[in-house]
Amino acid sequence: MKKQFSVIVIMAQLLGACTTQVGMLGDADDKNGEAEIPEAVIQLAASNQNVHSARMQPDGCYWYEYSGPVETTLLPLLTADGKRICGQAGAGETTPGYST
Repeated sequence: MKKQFSVIVIMAQLLGACTTQVGMLGDADDKNGEAEIPEAVIQLAASNQNVHSARMQPDGCYWYEYSGPVETTLLPLLTADGKRICGQAGAGETTPGYST
């Protein structure tokens, strides 16, 4: 009985290791996990952010993955002066290619 239980536990662990992790950002616009980030967005973003993980979210703004000591979370992509970077104009937000 103990041997059979051990085999079941080992098989469950092996199957768990074979699963794919689904990202927080989704992949509707991604190609092989990489979405094209416009050059204007990269130039607008403050230097302390992971611009290469940025993706446009349903709110029309860019968000990036911040990897903290405990978890990875989404944060809005900001300019050096603290404005959000969005694809569509909004109050207090910066639209790439346009000055606000």
